[in-house]
Amino acid sequence: MRIAIVGSGISGLTAAHRLRKTLGPTPELLLIEQRDRIGGILYTTPLAGDPIDLGAEAFVGRRPEIPTLMRELGIEDQLVYPAGRRPLVWSAGSTHPLPAATLMGIPATAESVSGLVDADTLTRISEEPNRPLTWQPGTDISVGALVADRFGEQVVRRSVDPLLGGVYAGTADSIGVRAALPTLAAALDAGARSLTQAVADALPPPSTAPVFGGIRDGYGVLLEALRAAADAKVETHTEAINLTRTPTGWHLDPVGAVDAVILATPAPVTAAFLRTIAPEAAELAGAIQLSSSAVVALALPRETALPDNSGILVATDESLSAKAFTLSSRKWPHLAERDVALVRASFGRFGDDTALSRSDAELIAAAVADLTTVTGVEIEPVSTVVQRWPGGLPQYAPGHTDRIAELRTATAGLDRLALAGSYLNGVGVPACAASGAAAADRIAAQLS
Repeated sequence: MRIAIVGSGISGLTAAHRLRKTLGPTPELLLIEQRDRIGGILYTTPLAGDPIDLGAEAFVGRRPEIPTLMRELGIEDQLVYPAGRRPLVWSAGSTHPLPAATLMGIPATAESVSGLVDADTLTRISEEPNRPLTWQPGTDISVGALVADRFGEQVVRRSVDPLLGGVYAGTADSIGVRAALPTLAAALDAGARSLTQAVADALPPPSTAPVFGGIRDGYGVLLEALRAAADAKVETHTEAINLTRTPTGWHLDPVGAVDAVILATPAPVTAAFLRTIAPEAAELAGAIQLSSSAVVALALPRETALPDNSGILVATDESLSAKAFTLSSRKWPHLAERDVALVRASFGRFGDDTALSRSDAELIAAAVADLTTVTGVEIEPVSTVVQRWPGGLPQYAPGHTDRIAELRTATAGLDRLALAGSYLNGVGVPACAASGAAAADRIAAQLS
């Protein structure tokens, strides 16, 4: 039995691991990767002599997928949690505490954004419950359109955009309510009379559990553990093409005949595979747009007087190049033990690909200049590294959930083929791992 997994990001690696665990040692698993390494947009590299992540650097700690995987793989001792410091927002030329008690930056009360927005906006938020709200259950609009209409543009640019930019490398205008904020959509569908009420109804209950988790020596540890456990034949520098049906399974160039295929690829790549075998599905997947970004990691002298916060997000009505800074040595206790202070600067949002065209020197200079601006501290890096992510994250535009439901229907009849990836049910690492596991379960059930 031969099974091909196209794409070796966290979705593909989790799928390979799950298949090996379910089907045992007999099947030949082929992990096909176009890049020169496994991991997709998870990437750990040395900086100042120690590993640092240049893709995702945390995962949602309240989801079980990654801790469960780490336990299965015997690397649970690598699990770490943040120090609990709060981030700041750079807006109107100064820093402000990130508003608390919000849903992805959408406030439940005017008080939570006091100081971040002007007096007229605070009044508008306070009076919002008195304005009629028209919402048709099942509908979907952008987060930006909803929040701007009810609370005003400043809330979108100074509170919502900075958070959505970190999750999707997009803005509130490119992300739909139903996919990004399902609990808010559910509250609106249930008849909330105002956005204020809907946010209050959608907020998660108070919890002392850590919001995020991380991996002490970087995601590379998890990636290598998954690769080893899957015992797959890894083909890097290999572009898979021309997927066609055979009487007993599939034919995939250049690996030949296989019994089953998992496409753990970005939406446009998946669309190319499906074009001749499921044209309707290909059209649905091909319409999902991607956002590009870049990360500049800075190692600074240990004594650099960085703020005692986990990071600094940048409002989208500001003129800085960077969209956010992770003050890694403040955020993570294990990184605070190193001989340098670590900062990650993030660039790029949906519709803005300038981060891809700027040179390393230009991105580093912009990171240093913007970090100096938001901290008021002289920044003198002792070591730097730059990583670009072209087409790294899908945009969950309005109507995305319906599109994915239609895509699943359009591919349901493709026996021994399954889809996985960040465009399906969430861009976070746990969601991607879950999509890989679900794809593997589908294939294992069909082969059985």
